Amino acid sequence: MKLISWNVNGLRACMGKGFAEFFESEDADIFALQETKLQEGQIDFAPEGYHCFWNYAEKKGYSGTAVFTKKEPLRVFNGMDMGERFEGEGRVITLDMGDFYFVTVYTPNAQRELTRLPFRCEWEDAFREYLLSLDADKPVIVCGDMNVAHNEIDLKNAKSNRGNAGFTDEEREKFSILLDSGFADTFRTVYPDRAAYTWWSYMFKAREKDVGWRIDYFLASRRFLPNVKDALIYKDVMGSDHCPVGLILK
Repeated sequence: MKLISWNVNGLRACMGKGFAEFFESEDADIFALQETKLQEGQIDFAPEGYHCFWNYAEKKGYSGTAVFTKKEPLRVFNGMDMGERFEGEGRVITLDMGDFYFVTVYTPNAQRELTRLPFRCEWEDAFREYLLSLDADKPVIVCGDMNVAHNEIDLKNAKSNRGNAGFTDEEREKFSILLDSGFADTFRTVYPDRAAYTWWSYMFKAREKDVGWRIDYFLASRRFLPNVKDALIYKDVMGSDHCPVGLILK
């Protein structure tokens, strides 16, 4: 079973940069998107053989998630039912796949000068509580742009970025707490010492020089790890400032 996740940084723009071709060639069982940046009716993408689910942000051209799955889920939930404060930005979709819950997430960015860091930390606590409520029922797979490089190995220039959005002590600690609550970073589990990145700035030829950050993840309930065969990073796939990431299940 192949699962893929990609922050497309605007699906309409990504469509013109090879998205549909990559989607078709990979033939994933579940394909999740973040930062779709569109509203209902703004795109005609309904791939044959897939059930399609969208969570649009109320604000136009902002945030948004989507999931395409070959197997029809038992249930689908948008948002995380943790209060209106955390809804409206289209950041979470959950599919009940029978043996496990599949969750895609676009975690809020702390933004420049960390203006949204306090909200980000509150959101993290609510999201962790939501995942734990799912995990109490059955194992969970979580994928998406989680907007944090967890450890120094997860970004090229750790020292100079310490304290910047995505590499603050607060964000890294929240990620550690999530992992300690019963989840595993599948890529780091499979490749404990491999430096690899999933996002690059558009400035200073960062992608060409591979000066990046690993902020896109597949997490899984620890008891589900025996089902993990491999973790993938498609660093050569263009179309966004992020590259797709994948998970292969046995």
